[in-house]
Amino acid sequence: MKNKTIIIAEAGVNHNGNINLALKQVDIASKSRADYIKFQTYCTDDLVQRKVGLAKYQKKNLKSTSTQYKLLKKLELSETDHLKIIRRCKLKKIKFLSSPFDLQSINLLKRLNLNLFKIPSGEITNVPYLKKIGSLKKKIILSTGMSTSEEIKKAINILIASGTKKKNITILHCSSEYPANKNNLNLLSIPFLKKKFKINVGYSDHSLGLQSSLTAVALGAQIIEKHFTTNKKLSGPDHKASLSPNELISFVKGIRSVELILGKSIKRPYSEELKNLKFIRKFIVANKNIKKGEKLSEKNITTKRAKVGIPASKWDLVIGKKAKKNFLYDENIKI
Repeated sequence: MKNKTIIIAEAGVNHNGNINLALKQVDIASKSRADYIKFQTYCTDDLVQRKVGLAKYQKKNLKSTSTQYKLLKKLELSETDHLKIIRRCKLKKIKFLSSPFDLQSINLLKRLNLNLFKIPSGEITNVPYLKKIGSLKKKIILSTGMSTSEEIKKAINILIASGTKKKNITILHCSSEYPANKNNLNLLSIPFLKKKFKINVGYSDHSLGLQSSLTAVALGAQIIEKHFTTNKKLSGPDHKASLSPNELISFVKGIRSVELILGKSIKRPYSEELKNLKFIRKFIVANKNIKKGEKLSEKNITTKRAKVGIPASKWDLVIGKKAKKNFLYDENIKI
């Protein structure tokens, strides 16, 4: 089997600012056997101006004309909350991950001793932010939603110039819609990005259902990230586009199944197949009665499934030979 796909169960802000709900999300992600659970770390005052409006999908899902500031302030996790979540992750044996959205939050996650940092799509052009994370010399996952190839190239170069090794960077193809329209997923970007940047590539899936993530694994994605929630009916910006607990379990199982199906980059018969070979491969037999001394040709021999004999692969060695004995119709040819 190829290297195991890293599965990130994206809790995001689906805890609704409630630490008990966040801890329940840890339990759900652990039960699904995902590799990581990921949250969002931010200081609202450092992230957004107070009068910036909601994104279109946020207005639709919340049925509100509030501001991003008011929304995000309610969903902000404190340092104490982070510590509680990390303790729960250790207890439930699932790795903790979070996306910092500002410089202060990068420092917080550094204090919490994270070895892997996830850069959200919105920060891919944020030069001081990229320099700060790059200088930590940690492993980095970089989401590329809304970005061009040139912007991705610049971000990678900044991270490397700041001290991060290229081999420690994975970029995630992403369509930043919530939910993402299937017409805009463009999953062939995964092998394209891998070839263009010679770098590890994964997929952050904002579409509905499981199909696009399973397809991404088949196309070579090494990391898959997907939002989940405790209940799709909860009020919040991301619940409706997230997996339910049972769907998350099916999601992880589906990816592991695809890994088995993909197998290895070789072509060889398996022992189970070879058991059927003698019943399926063909051998050379007489197509009519043949007299001794008669030349063997396409007119008097053919290939059929048979118990024994000369395999069809030896056809060219048999054609033109003279029959050493009389052969009856359907008899195995011997030379």
